[in-house]
Amino acid sequence: MLAAQQSADGRRAQRIRCHIRASLKFLTQTLDCRIIDISRTGMAVQLHGWIEAKRGSTVTLTCAELGHVECTVRWYRAGKLGLEFEQTSNMVAQITAYFRNFHRDPKNMRPS
Repeated sequence: MLAAQQSADGRRAQRIRCHIRASLKFLTQTLDCRIIDISRTGMAVQLHGWIEAKRGSTVTLTCAELGHVECTVRWYRAGKLGLEFEQTSNMVAQITAYFRNFHRDPKNMRPS
């Protein structure tokens, strides 16, 4: 399961900076983007354009490292989106596999 402890900045999970190319889909819009940080509960995405998604919208992010990921928009400002992962068993498995394969043995990132 994912850790629910808060970090020093008040987040539920530690964020790791990254630069992963992805595409984001909302309804009929698809937009190129870049994941700029990721944790076990969500990520921040830099958009390469504008998308109509608002806070609470469900979007699908696709990239080679994570596959297809359904997320909920938590915030949208200055060309960036904060996304929260859906907390399904499949999503937890995808994120765990991502950290196991792409971020080997980082502190505080192992499943509890």
